Amino acid sequence: MSTFEGVFVNDQWLQSQFTQVELRKLRTKYISARNESGIVTIQDLPPVLAKLKPFNEVASQDDVIRMLTDSYSNLAKELDFEAFLRVYLNLQSRASAKMGTSKTFRTTSSFVKSSTTTLRHSISETEKASYVSHINNYLGEDKFLKQFLPLDPSTNALFDLAKDGVLLCKLINIAVSGTIDERAINTKKVLNPWERNENHTLCLNSAKAIGCTVVNIGTQDLAEGRPHLLLGLISQIVKIQLLSYVDLKKTPELAAMVEDSKEAEELMGLAPEKVLLKWMNFQLKKSGYKKEVTNFSSDLKDGEAYAHLLNVLAPEHGTTKTLETKDPTERANLIIQQAEKLDCKRYVTSKDIVEGSTNLNLAFVAQIFQHRNGLTIDKTKSSFAEVMTDDESTSREERCFRMWINSLGVETHVNNVWEDVRNGWVLLEVLDKLALGSVVWKQATKPPIKMPFRKVENCNQVVRIGKELNFSLVNVAGADIVSGNKKLIIAFLWQLMRFSMLQLLKNLRTHGQGKEITDADILRWANNKVKQSGKTQMESFKDKRLSDGIFFLELLSAVEKRVVNWGLVTKGENEEDKKLNATYIISVARKIGCSIFLLPEDILEVNPKMILILTASIMYWSLLQKAKTEEEDRPPEEEEQQGNAAMDEAANEDDVIQEKEKRVENDNE
Repeated sequence: MSTFEGVFVNDQWLQSQFTQVELRKLRTKYISARNESGIVTIQDLPPVLAKLKPFNEVASQDDVIRMLTDSYSNLAKELDFEAFLRVYLNLQSRASAKMGTSKTFRTTSSFVKSSTTTLRHSISETEKASYVSHINNYLGEDKFLKQFLPLDPSTNALFDLAKDGVLLCKLINIAVSGTIDERAINTKKVLNPWERNENHTLCLNSAKAIGCTVVNIGTQDLAEGRPHLLLGLISQIVKIQLLSYVDLKKTPELAAMVEDSKEAEELMGLAPEKVLLKWMNFQLKKSGYKKEVTNFSSDLKDGEAYAHLLNVLAPEHGTTKTLETKDPTERANLIIQQAEKLDCKRYVTSKDIVEGSTNLNLAFVAQIFQHRNGLTIDKTKSSFAEVMTDDESTSREERCFRMWINSLGVETHVNNVWEDVRNGWVLLEVLDKLALGSVVWKQATKPPIKMPFRKVENCNQVVRIGKELNFSLVNVAGADIVSGNKKLIIAFLWQLMRFSMLQLLKNLRTHGQGKEITDADILRWANNKVKQSGKTQMESFKDKRLSDGIFFLELLSAVEKRVVNWGLVTKGENEEDKKLNATYIISVARKIGCSIFLLPEDILEVNPKMILILTASIMYWSLLQKAKTEEEDRPPEEEEQQGNAAMDEAANEDDVIQEKEKRVENDNE
C-alpha cells in the first residue's frame, strides 16, 4: 500500500467518523469543488456530492440541491474543509432517511438517531418556552448571566444569548455540578471570535463528558445560534439534569421495584427513561390502573395515568374531579395544579399533555419522581441496592468508559457498562470503529439475544480481536465477559481506549509511516515540552507529584501559551488547592479541544490510566495543530496527487465496507 500523509481535523469526533482513505478522498473532492474565486461554497457542492456514495445511489443532482436548500439558508456561505465534512454528514443522514432503515451507511449509522441532527429544522415553541423557564429559574441569580435574565420565551433571546457559549457552559454545570471549572469560561460582555470559539469548544467537549450526543454540531453552529441545534443540545442537558435522580445511588429506594437479583441486573441495564416508566407503572398498579404506560407521548394524552399516579403519590391533594371530567384539557390543567402542590416546576402546559409532547412529559414525570417517588425499601431488598452500586473508584471508571463509548458514535447506546457489554455486541461495534474490518459480522449475533451461547460467541470474537491487537488477555475467555467480571471488563476497556489514542497519534505523527507510538514516547514528549518553559518533570504516569496539577498546567501552557491564567493557579500544597488545580486542568484541556472523560479525583489520586490518556490527548491536540499548519503550506498540486492516490486506495477498501453494510442482514444467520 502506498504511503500518504494524514488528513486531520480539529474535532476528534469528526475525525473518528472517517478512515484516512475516506478523508483523503473527500479532501480531493473538496479541492475539486473550488470555484473561480478559489473558495468552496455550499452552492458549489451539488455536482461533486451527487457523484459520491451514498448520494449517487438514492439521489440525483437536483435532489442534492433540494437537500442543501432545505438545510442551509445561505448557499453562498464559504466552507472550510471541516464545514464541508459536516455538510457531507448532514446530507448522508438525509439520504439514509430517504432510503429508510433497510441499509446502514458505513461511517455514520448513529448520526441519524441524534436529537441534534439538522434533520430537525422546525422548533417547538412550547419546548423553547419550557427551557427558557428552566434557565430563568436555575440561572437567574448567576453573577454573570443575571444581567441578561430573565429571557423572554416569545423572542429569540435564548439563541442570541447562547452565541458566546457562556450560557451553555453554565447550564452544563447546573445539570452535573462541577463539570466545568467556571474560571476557564471566557466571561465578558463582548468576546472576540477566538474567545467565543474557546467557550464553544469547552461546551461541546464537556457536553460529551456528561453524556450528550453532539454529532453534527460544531462550534460554528453554536456561534451562529442555529435554533434547532441549540434547542436539541439544551434539551439533552436539561434531560440529564432532571433524570439524575433516577439513579440507585441518589435514590436507593428504586430497589423496591425488584424481586430478585435477576430483576436487579435488568434494572441496572435500563436507560433512565425506561426506569422512570417502570417506576410509573409500579405506582399505577397500586391504584388499580389497568393500562401499561409505554411512552411519554400517546399513553399520557388523556391524562388518566397522571391522575391515578398523583392520587397514589399525594392522596392529600387528590380529587375525584380530575378523573370525572371528560375534557382532556381541563383534566390536564387539574393535573398540573395538583403537581404544583408538590413543588414541581411547570415544564408542561395542558396543551403539551393533550398533544403528547415527549420531551416535556418526560421532564414533568421526572419532576414528580424527584419530589414524591412514593418508594420505601425494606431490609430484605436493601441488599439489592448495595450490590447494585459500585465503590467510588469503580463507579468513576464505569462512567468514564460509558461516556467514551457513547462519544464514538456507535449504534448501541450504553446505559450501564457492566450490563451492556455482557452480550459482546457493543464491544464488537467499538472494535469495528477503531479497527475497521476486524469484526466478522457473519459470526456475530445482534441483540436481543435469547440463547446464552450466542453471547459467548460474540464475546469470544471480542477476545480474539483483542489478542490480534496485542491486548494483554492471558487466560481470558468470552465467558468471563458474559459473566460480568468487572475487573476484566475494566482492563479490556482500558486497553481499547489506550489503543484508540495511540492509533490517533500513530496516524498523525508519522504520516502513515507505520511507527508505533509507545507510552514512553508520550512521557518523553510531555517532559520535553515542559522542559522548554517549566521546571517540573514527571518520572512516570504514576508519579505522585502530579497530584498538585502543576506539571499539566505547565504542559498546557507550553502547547498554547495564552490558555492558562496563572493568576488562578494554586501552589497545590493542600487537598483543596490540588482539587482546584485539577478541575481547572480538565476544563482548560477541553477548552483547547481535548476530548477527555476523567474526573478531578483521577488527577488527585494519580490514576495512571487516566493520566496517560490526559497526556496523550494534549499531545494529540498539539501535534494536530502542527500537522494542520504543514498541510496548509502544502502546494495544491501535491494535495491533488495525494487525493487521486487516495481514491485508488479507496477502491481496495470496498470489500470491507460492503461486509459491514451487510451486517444487519447477516448478524442473526
